[in-house]
Amino acid sequence: MIELPDLVAGALAVGTLSALALGGELVRSRRQQARQQAEIAALRRQLEGTVHAFTAEVGHLAAQRMPATARRLDRPHVTVPGPRQPHLTGTPLGGALEDVLAALRVELTSQRTRIDAAAQAGMRGATREIQAALYRLQDALRALQQRYDDPELAQTLFELDHENEQSLRRAQVAAVVCGAWVGLAREESHLVDAVTGGQARLAGYHRVRMHNHLQPGTALVSHAVEPVAIIAAELLDNALRHSAPDTDVTVNLEHVHHGVCVTIDDAGLGMTQEERSRAQRLVAGSEPILLTDLGDPPRMGLAAIGQLTRQFDLSVDLSSPSPYGGVRAVLLVDSHLLSRIDSEERPPAVSAPRSTRRAEPDTPAPAHAYGTEPDDAAGAVAPHDGPRDSGGLPQRRRRTRATTTVESATRGPARRPEEAAAALGALQSGTAAARAVARDDAPERADAAAGDTEQTDYEETDYEGGAAR
Repeated sequence: MIELPDLVAGALAVGTLSALALGGELVRSRRQQARQQAEIAALRRQLEGTVHAFTAEVGHLAAQRMPATARRLDRPHVTVPGPRQPHLTGTPLGGALEDVLAALRVELTSQRTRIDAAAQAGMRGATREIQAALYRLQDALRALQQRYDDPELAQTLFELDHENEQSLRRAQVAAVVCGAWVGLAREESHLVDAVTGGQARLAGYHRVRMHNHLQPGTALVSHAVEPVAIIAAELLDNALRHSAPDTDVTVNLEHVHHGVCVTIDDAGLGMTQEERSRAQRLVAGSEPILLTDLGDPPRMGLAAIGQLTRQFDLSVDLSSPSPYGGVRAVLLVDSHLLSRIDSEERPPAVSAPRSTRRAEPDTPAPAHAYGTEPDDAAGAVAPHDGPRDSGGLPQRRRRTRATTTVESATRGPARRPEEAAAALGALQSGTAAARAVARDDAPERADAAAGDTEQTDYEETDYEGGAAR
């Protein structure tokens, strides 16, 4: 029989062992709990770091990458920065962020195109009204020139008419950029007359020195006359504006293998490579033109050239510097846009530069003043003596032989272009024969009076002697 003390001792031993086991288990449980808490804390810190990195990445996307993407639409040289964390490149998160930028580009392009189309439509309507008003003013000035014989008044009217012509050119350029049709010339014209007609639309036209190396009779087909005149005017305007006022702008008209080249050289500061690349893209006409891409205020000359080169299969190159230090602009007119005119039956304007080439046997050189004028005649401005035909477009009329004879007899020593313009304007205004022609053949301009037809988008064409009408 087991005694009581032995039982108590055994129970105590068993309790002690149980207590030790429970204590060990409690210690292990606490250690495991501590490890779990440490792991949870580490995971929480990792999650907080991930959230912070993601928040910073989204902030970088909104503050840096998205604005750069928007700017790059009209400034290709702008660089769009990559992710803030480089290791995100190629990951699902990096791909999702790139998808955001791609969607932004698509939407911005769509919205800009829609808004710009609405702006261009509004500008087309505005320029139509402006052109109609300027045409009416031009008609009123012409009527005053034909009514009064005072030389000083004639010179003042001529200057006002020239200013009006420049305003018409700007309105026409804006209309062309906005998609308006340029209008068609009614008949073929000498190419040299188209270029001098563009020259006459500019302030500072007397600084242009033109050298005509074309075969006499080289002409443009009817639908290419006005586009060539506009392009020549805009290229010359750029050359005159970006060169010193005491320098000349040189123009050479030459035959090339596939047509005719009009080369314009100025002695300005030239352009940087970035400016030259942008200008070449504009004149190429290969990309859509948005008004927001043209600056503030918008510079529309090169954009108008791009529209015309695309519509009429012409080509303009601005990639070469001028040997005079400025910019060289080359207008190429392909052979399919060229024609020939009998220079004796329809001679070029007397103020056009004479050709340095002899006429071919089947096209003898005319015996009138063309070919005998000095080179300075390129800068002279002929008077206004051209009534319009019944179609509403301008139609120049050649003076009578008697008038030409009187003009030749009264020509004295070489004069400045301004003096020559004043004398010729006064002579024309005072000549009874010219007044009779104008009185018989000057119908009203129906499209300018109406102001609501598409013909108001047309600018009057004056290719006879480069007169700024």
